[in-house]
Amino acid sequence: MRTNENNVFGEPLKPCSFKPLTGYYRDGSCRSEADDMGMHTVCAVMTAGFLEYSRARGNDLSTPRPEFSFPGLKPGDHWCLCSLRWLQASLDNCAPLIVLEATHERALEIISLNELVKHAWKTPNDSQTKPQ
Repeated sequence: MRTNENNVFGEPLKPCSFKPLTGYYRDGSCRSEADDMGMHTVCAVMTAGFLEYSRARGNDLSTPRPEFSFPGLKPGDHWCLCSLRWLQASLDNCAPLIVLEATHERALEIISLNELVKHAWKTPNDSQTKPQ
C-alpha cells in the first residue's frame, strides 16, 4: 500500500481488511486513484441486512466466487464499498457502519464527514469517535 494515502481525517489511511482481502487493488486498503471509477473508498462492516440490500440491487457480495478468488462476505467482515452504493444504502436506512480511519479521503467527494461520523463503527477499545 502506498503510504501517502489519507483517511477522512487527513491522517494516514489504515488497512480495512486482509481477510477477506479487500480494496479495488486487493491490497487490504480502501485507497483510490483515478482508475477506480467506483471509488471503493468506504471501509464498511458488513451486516446481514446490508448484504441482502446489496444482493437485491444486483451486487451479490455474500456468494463465494472461487473463479475470482472471492470467498463471499458474511456479517462482521470489513469490505471497501463504493461511496455511491454506501450513500444509497444510507438514504434507504440500510447503511453498514464505517471504520473511519480506514475510509479514504476521496469518500468525502460523495459523502459528508458528518454523515460518515454518524455511522462510525466503534471497536471494543474505542471510547469515542473522532471529533467532527
